[in-house]
Amino acid sequence: MSPRTDWSTKVCMPSYAESCLEAGLAALKQGNYYTAIANLEPLAKNQTEEKIYLQAQVGLVMSYARTGEVSKAIVLCQNLIANSSPQVQEWSKLALEHLHKRKNQQKKSRKPKTGLISGLTNSSQQPQTAYVGADSNTHIQPVSIYWRNARRAKVWQPLRKPNIIPSRLLALFTFMALFWTCREVLKFGLGSINQILYQLPYLEPIQILYRDPSNLILGLFIILMVSSPWLLDWALTRFSGQEELSKEKLNSYSRETVRVLQRACQQRSWTTPQLRILPIAAPMIISYGNLPRTARITVSQGLLEQLADDEIAAIYALSLGQIGRWDFGVMSLVLLVTMPFYGIYQQVSVWGNHHQSKIWRWPGTALAAINYGIWCLFTGTALLNSRLRLYHSDRLSAEITGNPNGLIRALLKISIGVAHDVRLKEQTCWQLESLNLLSPVAYQHSIVLGSSAGHLPFESFLKWENFHPYRQWLTINSCHPAIGDRIERLCEIARHWHLDTELYQTTPSQPILIKPQTFCLQIAPWLGIPLGLLFACLIWLVWQTAYTLHLLNLKWIYDNWSFVTGCMLIGFSIGTVMRINALFPEIIPANVQKDENLINLLADPAILPIDSTKIRFTGKLLGRPGIGNCLAQDLILQTSQGLMKLHHIPWLGKSFNPQDLIGRQITVTGWLRRGATPWIDLQTLETQSGKKIYSPHPIWSTVVAVVAQAWGAYIMLTGS
Repeated sequence: MSPRTDWSTKVCMPSYAESCLEAGLAALKQGNYYTAIANLEPLAKNQTEEKIYLQAQVGLVMSYARTGEVSKAIVLCQNLIANSSPQVQEWSKLALEHLHKRKNQQKKSRKPKTGLISGLTNSSQQPQTAYVGADSNTHIQPVSIYWRNARRAKVWQPLRKPNIIPSRLLALFTFMALFWTCREVLKFGLGSINQILYQLPYLEPIQILYRDPSNLILGLFIILMVSSPWLLDWALTRFSGQEELSKEKLNSYSRETVRVLQRACQQRSWTTPQLRILPIAAPMIISYGNLPRTARITVSQGLLEQLADDEIAAIYALSLGQIGRWDFGVMSLVLLVTMPFYGIYQQVSVWGNHHQSKIWRWPGTALAAINYGIWCLFTGTALLNSRLRLYHSDRLSAEITGNPNGLIRALLKISIGVAHDVRLKEQTCWQLESLNLLSPVAYQHSIVLGSSAGHLPFESFLKWENFHPYRQWLTINSCHPAIGDRIERLCEIARHWHLDTELYQTTPSQPILIKPQTFCLQIAPWLGIPLGLLFACLIWLVWQTAYTLHLLNLKWIYDNWSFVTGCMLIGFSIGTVMRINALFPEIIPANVQKDENLINLLADPAILPIDSTKIRFTGKLLGRPGIGNCLAQDLILQTSQGLMKLHHIPWLGKSFNPQDLIGRQITVTGWLRRGATPWIDLQTLETQSGKKIYSPHPIWSTVVAVVAQAWGAYIMLTGS
């Protein structure tokens, strides 16, 4: 039973009426409208205490309006007009006038639109309904999402200029990280080829493959950076159907965008970027090139159709904020280097799914997995740069347009559109993943945030990202900053310009306290590495002292310092073992949460991933079929409350895998974790016929710990 139903079936006794009213009004102020409705509805039916009754009625009118239940709000207003108080009558008449306008606007907005999200584009602060999700017949279903449409600045002061030196150093670091990673991967590949040739009879290693490839890679990188705009044009046109976007067509969707592009480029003495469009329904936008005069901005058809005029302008301004930075060319280089590996993975997956022969299936699976792994490795070199540059882009977008609230709505609507696209296609679009590094919103985060819209207020979902004391540490492996953090920074800009904000995020009455030892247990494997290093230093001091005093002559074992690596591996192993029980507690039917509680679990701002919430959810399994999901990288559970990312570890040698169940109803048990992106670590996946697939998370964690321990001990004992 949902929280709203639970509350509505209870009767608030007079002794609790004031506390119920206080809780309801507090929830209304915080944007938790469904909680407010649950608390206020019983009070609005009890006329024994007139003051509480009237306040509850007024609160309900506002809550209903903000959740799209306009008809209910109108009925309450009509009742309040009959009240004897002149103030109540005046307020009710004014509210009723706005509600009737809102109802008429809702009827107009129900006209079919080629996009997936429709909403009012005016700037009045009135409740709106966004259209997201679709049933099996692809009919658009309205969900209650309240867009305040907070106004923009008419006149605004420029913001303080940021320090650009750290961003330039970070761009240089990203280039060096990509260079070093490519060099090591290439050296490993060439060395493996020579090793194979050495083992085969009648063949000799190729001596040229032993040469250092550093100069070759550096020269290739320079060529790729210079030619990246044209090479990416060709790749996106050839494999994703990219086309030119005329200003006339862009103007038909957003008149403001064309003006923003012209004005901003004139102020900077830039050539207007070349405009491109991708024919995909998922909303996304990327910019690439090496210099402002070679810049391109590519937008998807879905983004133009799903965002309002000012929101499209704000998101284009965000792309302008990425042009002219040192990392603009570096990020284009990263995309250019990674795209061939992702393209091979995609083509092999499509080809392998069409050819079901077992002879080719295993080689195809191996080739797809290797290329996907290399793509992830190379993409990982730019995670930090990708995450930090978006803060600058958000800030510049607000400064160019004077509309931080428009950018907030754009980011949220992109998330909603991405979630809808995943639900509609029943898998993640190839472009969403391959271009994710340059997109303004991470598709992984959008899957959960966008699908929960309408079930949970944005403010409630984003509390974790705004107030969790360890949120920055837990997003360190993300390619995008937490969207709640970005929105809060945009709200600060809006407040700086004396504007109302699109979201009203209220600070918790009490600070969120998490025991440091709990967080230390969360990061125990990584904490074990520096502790292992400290232990290695202690060993070095002991053995050095013993050798100097001629007490023990074992110093020769540690002459090459390899024992340091052994100690770090042992420290990692010990940390992994320490957290296994906490990370994977036993799941029994009596202690599991059901899928109707998902929204409440996501709204908790104080949980860590190690606070393993034991769940049993039922829903539809989404994801890529066959070889495209050989590493279980695209498994998503569609529940009645939204979408949830699933983490599964394939069990070697099994002929029956989760990707074989794509599109079917399943029941999953596992551990729900809240981090930068919420996810579920699977324990079992069960079909309606009772067939189960097990995901051996605890076993693999133990295997990793044992291997690290054995490897470290071997290094310690042999010194090599």
